[in-house]
Amino acid sequence: MPGPSSRGASRGRAGGPAARRADRRHLRPVVTVGTTLALLATAACGAEPAAPPTVTATPDPAVAKTAPPAPVVPEPPKPEPVVWPLTGKRTDTVPKRPSVAVKIENSPAARPHTGLHRADVVWEQVVEGGISRFVAVYHSDLPRQVGPVRSVRPMDPGIVAPMHGILAYSGGQPPFIAGVRRSGIQSVIMDRGDPGFRRSAGRAAPHDVYGNVRTFADQANGSRAAPPPAQFDHARRAGKATPVADGGRRGHRADVRLSTAQRTVWQWKAKRHGYVRSDGTTPSTSSGTRVAARNVLLLSVAVENTRYRDPGGAPVPKTRMVDRGKGVLLTGGKSVEVRWDKPSVRKKITLRTRSGDPVRLAPGNLWVELVPRDGGSWQVR
Repeated sequence: MPGPSSRGASRGRAGGPAARRADRRHLRPVVTVGTTLALLATAACGAEPAAPPTVTATPDPAVAKTAPPAPVVPEPPKPEPVVWPLTGKRTDTVPKRPSVAVKIENSPAARPHTGLHRADVVWEQVVEGGISRFVAVYHSDLPRQVGPVRSVRPMDPGIVAPMHGILAYSGGQPPFIAGVRRSGIQSVIMDRGDPGFRRSAGRAAPHDVYGNVRTFADQANGSRAAPPPAQFDHARRAGKATPVADGGRRGHRADVRLSTAQRTVWQWKAKRHGYVRSDGTTPSTSSGTRVAARNVLLLSVAVENTRYRDPGGAPVPKTRMVDRGKGVLLTGGKSVEVRWDKPSVRKKITLRTRSGDPVRLAPGNLWVELVPRDGGSWQVR
């Protein structure tokens, strides 16, 4: 039986090199796991993270070739053209001067006329005895001689007042002159001694009075020395005038019967781009020039006799200007039926088509024929 020394020796061998190697093999996995955990903890606590991978984007060929849209810059509005207010014709500037209306006779003894063809607008009206008389309105052109100049009539304020200008005439009955003053018109009167009138040795009285429109205009008082407002609407071009642009009817000739004593005929002349005037079959002339108009407006009006009489005893008629009615506009060889309305003495006439649309004239001068509903007529063809 072994002694105590033998058992001690056996335990000694168990703690020797072999035993220690066995112990290390047993502890190696533990040390490895611990080390790994420690490394992971260290990385989490202080190590810099790995840089992300670099990605290079390849542009889409379709997008790369398309330029960005240019910014849209709106064009500034074009300024309105400068035009003469009574004709709609273009001009560089409109001088600060009033319109001047002149009362001109049209009896056979007064023909041929002087300066009538230079007016912007002419109104033809029936006076006593059935003869006609003109209200010739000047603004774009101020001739130094027009006539023969005659007396005022009761319907003249309704024609002239909307222009806020001057009316020049030889004289008239006191109630008619007072009516001009009440309407806000400035009168220039020969019988009062106002400058600008003269008598011609080549004519017998009372057909011998002539006037200087420039001298009349120079007498404008206060704020009256200003351009008149437009009395009718004008298209910018002749082709845009209502009878032409809206496919109006044929309008080559207007045969107008104002009375048994006055027949006025307008005939279209394409080469002149306007209508020429005749008193019956006699061509109308002024200062050696044929009277012509770019626009001709026929208005059906009520005419009534006043209680006043002329020196020969005939009743003085009055055209009712504050009214409404029908009419026809001719321009460019075409015609269109219109409706007219004038609400007060100082308001201008408004023109509309039968369907209610505004009426536009061609740029240029205008003649207005005030045709009596009773006793007057017109034919347009």
